Amino acid sequence: MYTVTMPQAGQTMEEGVVVRWLKAEGDSVSKGEPILEIETDKATLEVECGSTGVVRKILVAEGQTVPVHTPLAWVGSATEPLEPVVDATPPPSGTKPIETAPPAALQRTAVSPSAQTPAGRLKASPAARRIGRERSVDLTTIGTGRGPEGRIVVADVMAASMREPSCLPEPSVTASLGVSEATPTSQVALSPLAFEPGMVRRPMSRMRRAIARTLTLSKQTIPHFYVRGTIDAQALDDFRQREKRKYPCTINDVVVLACARAMRELPVFCCRMDGDDVVQYPDVNIGVAVGTEEGLIVPVVAAVQNMTLMKVAQETRRIAEAARAGRLERSAPGTMTVTNLGMFGIEEFEAIINPPEVAILAVGALRDGIVVKDRGVFPTRVMALNLSVDHRVIDGITAAKFLHRVKELLEKPSELPC
Repeated sequence: MYTVTMPQAGQTMEEGVVVRWLKAEGDSVSKGEPILEIETDKATLEVECGSTGVVRKILVAEGQTVPVHTPLAWVGSATEPLEPVVDATPPPSGTKPIETAPPAALQRTAVSPSAQTPAGRLKASPAARRIGRERSVDLTTIGTGRGPEGRIVVADVMAASMREPSCLPEPSVTASLGVSEATPTSQVALSPLAFEPGMVRRPMSRMRRAIARTLTLSKQTIPHFYVRGTIDAQALDDFRQREKRKYPCTINDVVVLACARAMRELPVFCCRMDGDDVVQYPDVNIGVAVGTEEGLIVPVVAAVQNMTLMKVAQETRRIAEAARAGRLERSAPGTMTVTNLGMFGIEEFEAIINPPEVAILAVGALRDGIVVKDRGVFPTRVMALNLSVDHRVIDGITAAKFLHRVKELLEKPSELPC
């Protein structure tokens, strides 16, 4: 008997929501076939079955939130007794027992053709589905969305919710605050904002709550130390242009490769904090910040020390596309992140460390500048780098050595493996 469990699809994932079962009890399922959809704090994704058989028992109903590694369903032969052998990682100690009743809703809801894929599934981004549930917006009533091929995106859901009168506070809301219906609207304080016509109050999404929780923890518990520098990026720009003619690559890909070389030489950057312990990893695993409709996701490029620039570019593009599509996957533990706002013209910024990592490099825009050389002033291209490190693990001089080495490599990028 095979046990389907709640996967840990991300370094910080602690629990997930069962959004929709794609198979009912008694249905046949093949190994590698999606069996259900789950929602994490960062995306909605499908869970594939790890064995071929029949869905014998569904253990967690749609809409329930359970910890990672919790058994969700049993899959086996039609005649096999329901005494499953747990072949996945057991749930953490202290996990509360869950109800084993099957979900109440395994029926499929029909949707309008304009909102469906050829396979009959609603075309909507994971963020749009989440916002729709939070704001009680029926996505099937939206019709064709603004996204590619009519895909429903967050903007469509927000527009639809603004048209719904249910998004405004009910009279019972003001009554529960001790305010009479005769009180002028402008005097009604809502924790503590005064309500005004057109205002919409909604809870933070799971993803925004996770981001808030992680970054607040980072700023409160990690003693950030910052070093910054500006590089002569003319050679970097020329190098990227030459390589780009051979295969798709970006400035950020070159930066990731340079960081991998520097991290190999300064292995303290390959560490993570675990309570009061510092854990050093043998591989260079670098997180790459990816912006989505609802927030930032940091998938990890694993074992970068073994990669060429072409491989880094391919892997970075693959994980970024998967992250934007809500297809999270299990990844290696990152120890450092590279974040880049240069594509928006941002010249320089400081980034917050993504715990339990120990460093993050903020990359600014490639822009026109000047360099003083041999008592002369010459036009060139420049780029700012800001490194944030966890001062508990990395001293200032080590941070300076790291940034200096990255600067050397980016100013002579032909030394990097292509």
